[in-house]
Amino acid sequence: MSQSLLDYLIENEPAFRKARLPALYSDFQTQRTLNPDGYQANVAAWRKGLARIVGSGLAPAGRAAASNLFVLHSDEQLLRALESKQYGRPLALGAVVREALAAKDLVPLREFLDAKESIYRRPWSVWNLATWTMKQLGVADMLKKDSLPPGEFVVLANVEDAGKAFSERNAAAPPTQTRFERTFSKAHFYRAFNDQLVDGKHLSETDMEVLLRFLSRDKAAILYDGATVKITSPSAQEPPHITPEDTSIAQLKELLFSLTHQTALLNARIELLATQAKQAVAKSNRVAALAALRSKKLAESTLERRFATVAQLEDVAAKIEQAADNVQLVSVMEASGAALASLHAQVGGAERVEEVVGRLREQMAEVDEVGVILADASAVGGVVVDEGEIDDELAGMEREAEEAEREKRRKVEEAEREKREAEERREAEEMRRRLEAAGEVPSGGLGEKDKEKETEVEDLMSRMTLKGTPERQNA
Repeated sequence: MSQSLLDYLIENEPAFRKARLPALYSDFQTQRTLNPDGYQANVAAWRKGLARIVGSGLAPAGRAAASNLFVLHSDEQLLRALESKQYGRPLALGAVVREALAAKDLVPLREFLDAKESIYRRPWSVWNLATWTMKQLGVADMLKKDSLPPGEFVVLANVEDAGKAFSERNAAAPPTQTRFERTFSKAHFYRAFNDQLVDGKHLSETDMEVLLRFLSRDKAAILYDGATVKITSPSAQEPPHITPEDTSIAQLKELLFSLTHQTALLNARIELLATQAKQAVAKSNRVAALAALRSKKLAESTLERRFATVAQLEDVAAKIEQAADNVQLVSVMEASGAALASLHAQVGGAERVEEVVGRLREQMAEVDEVGVILADASAVGGVVVDEGEIDDELAGMEREAEEAEREKRRKVEEAEREKREAEERREAEEMRRRLEAAGEVPSGGLGEKDKEKETEVEDLMSRMTLKGTPERQNA
């Protein structure tokens, strides 16, 4: 056990490298005045190491049934667990614990649970000032023993880490969570969060009590009265304490969980009894089969009643949620009404609005009147424009546009005519070449193909004559 605990520190704490183990296991209290930096380094290493072994669940549990993740059991068993065959026991561990107690890194368990004010509040008193002065002078250490202070001490660093994990988990939850969803009994809260905050490790009941006190008193993340837990919500307008309604909600949710658990057990029992009855029938054991069937019937009847009760409780829960929503809605409406009243008061009522609008209209009318006067003054001293000249100029521009359009059409028509004439000349030249190629007409008369060709030539010549007639007449 002891060697494995030291090996765990060597593997997980950088300060516990093997080269430093002789110094860490030595009685380094004398270095407090001779080598203050070395002393503080050794104390810091052991404080982190103790927090690490407590958070891992490997620290001795003392008289507790299971190890705590937030509470250090300081006793002889802790020294034996840290003892090494090579280095012996850590001789200055008592000084480390006392330093941690003075710095409030370790807090006695009973003091932590009973504290009414935040543990972060450290008022200065005459005794505290005198103790601090003696500590700085080294007198206080001379008055203390070197032995390990016995007791149970809350490791504040571990609690703070769990509180941070809870806050992150709560921040990731939907912002629309209802009051019903944020309220738990202590047992229900323990079941919901005991393995969600420290790397999947299960918190002990002592750990959960420490965490609940820390979250409610020191972080104001929850409300807690010892039996009921309610997660606070910045957006919800709720009393800053546990109300009877919260207690009723927590008890209802706890009862619903218990009945739901019972229905699961009854379902399993019914299935088991049905199997036993079948086995008894297979073995021709009529008495055992009847007994199993009777028990099964009773379990089914009980299950039916449990389901009916669960349905009633779920209906009650829905009504409670609806009523809570109605309360919040009425509160919002009341606040909205007050805001509207304040805004109306700032406006000054309908009469003041009419007065302001009337003055605004008067000022706008004066602006329009001044504008008309200025426009008239500009007309008197400016240049008079002759509308007739403008009309004549516009008519001239329109004529120019029409002439340009006609010229454009004329050019297009001329281009098309030249194109046609070029085509006709090409066809005439083609006919001339064909006639020259045909030569004399054969003496035997014209064949069918020659007649068709002659007809084609005559048609072409006639078309050329018809097309060329207007041009020759014009010439």
